[in-house]
Amino acid sequence: MKNIPFNIPPYIGAEENYIKEAILSKKICGDGAFTKKCNEKLEELTGTKKALITTSGTSALEMAAILCDIQPGDEVIMPSYTFVSTANAFVLRGAKIVFVDIRPDTMNIDEKLIEDAITDKTKAIVPVHYAGVACEMDTICEIAKRHNLLVVEDAAQGVMSYYKGRGLGSIGDFGCYSFHETKNYSMGEGGAVLVNRDDCVERAEIIREKGTNRSRFIRGQVDKYTWVDVGSSYLQSELNCAHLYAQIDDPTIINNNRLKSWNLYCELLSPLAKEGYIELPVIPDECEHNAHMFYIKTKDIEERSKLISYLKENGISAVFHYIPLHSSPAGLQFGRFCGEDKYTTKESERLLRLPMYYGLAKEDISYVCEKVKEFYEYK
Repeated sequence: MKNIPFNIPPYIGAEENYIKEAILSKKICGDGAFTKKCNEKLEELTGTKKALITTSGTSALEMAAILCDIQPGDEVIMPSYTFVSTANAFVLRGAKIVFVDIRPDTMNIDEKLIEDAITDKTKAIVPVHYAGVACEMDTICEIAKRHNLLVVEDAAQGVMSYYKGRGLGSIGDFGCYSFHETKNYSMGEGGAVLVNRDDCVERAEIIREKGTNRSRFIRGQVDKYTWVDVGSSYLQSELNCAHLYAQIDDPTIINNNRLKSWNLYCELLSPLAKEGYIELPVIPDECEHNAHMFYIKTKDIEERSKLISYLKENGISAVFHYIPLHSSPAGLQFGRFCGEDKYTTKESERLLRLPMYYGLAKEDISYVCEKVKEFYEYK
């Protein structure tokens, strides 16, 4: 019987040599050559004004919350269908989270419902680009501009994804990436904050450097550095950055491979979808995705649970995803749901993620699809 894991961290072969190079440089604590190369590469790929590698996607979100000057009592709008870090970064600053329902096609925040959630306490909107598929950013940014709100893109899953030709994370005021081992490009644990405003670049450097103006000192702009603002230790190790740079130096290697796998899943499962057994992911015309995940939707949670068990019996690891935050104990304490939960819970209970990673063999994809069809007794 086959054994197909849900995820294998990406590895293209150059990582060890780059890590060794970082070690021999005798500069491994961060902001060395590989950190700078990663920052510059992300700026090149996205067109952002400033990219800064961080210790995690979570810390990138925390930096964004500080840059937004979130204060106790402020409200922040976001979908409930997301990872806890999206909300927690703002809760740590004292904000109340206002959850809005999602669209059933993309699993992204429903842009048409955002305006109803705005109050005089609203400070920011946080769209989450689920599965690397962009939210409707033109509408979201227009609403934000009209109400004088900030936009923080949670693009944790969105490296090498685009909306109308613009890199995800580079469209709002701030964007946040993750380089966790489950992401398309990985450094084990890591992330990046994208700063799209000239007036916030220097403060972002200060926050990332524990609240000091050390970056200005390194550039020779001040003769000594000192504590000038709030901040924390968000600076990533050179060893992690060396690992990441091996993968993003030419990001098309991983991206093209994953897209081939994603397209093969689509091809093989389309007959099952056409017969109404399952639903496949939807990619709007204006979105260029990065094949971060491949999911299907079953009839309901009971069918999903049975399918997960059936695949497991056949050596295939398939998993569900987020439990909506608004129904969690902390979500009930720190947030509220605005309007009707028409799709968030229902759609989250139907969604099943199939194995997807760099180097996933074609025969393994075929085997997964064969077993999904067997479950539905599809001939």
